[in-house]
Amino acid sequence: MAVVRKGSQVITHLAIGFAIAYAVTGSIALGGLAVLVEPLLNVLLVPFHERAWHRRLRGVSGQRRYLMLTLEKFSLAAMHMVIAFCVLYYATGSVAVGGLAALLEPVCNVVLMPLHDRVWDKLRCGRGLQAA
Repeated sequence: MAVVRKGSQVITHLAIGFAIAYAVTGSIALGGLAVLVEPLLNVLLVPFHERAWHRRLRGVSGQRRYLMLTLEKFSLAAMHMVIAFCVLYYATGSVAVGGLAALLEPVCNVVLMPLHDRVWDKLRCGRGLQAA
């Protein structure tokens, strides 16, 4: 069940990216390009980002550690936004389209992914009740 849920999360994330790219460009091709290129770049760059932050976190404790972990999350979100901007800017040549996608994609993910997870939690609870 966990593998299916994770697959569903990936598909939902890709669908959000496609929908935003299609909405701001009106092009299925550019929507598809964004869905393929943006996650690929994130997958390639996130390990470098994590490694750099883990080096900074060595030996840090207490409140400073919490601050650093928060900064790491903001940095990761900023990296995702920059990648989304660059992909759509490169594809369209429009700063406005790239900027709109860079702002909309994280907002939509923050709003829609918890709803996705809530549906899966209800499915899991429903199966648990039926099995009992």
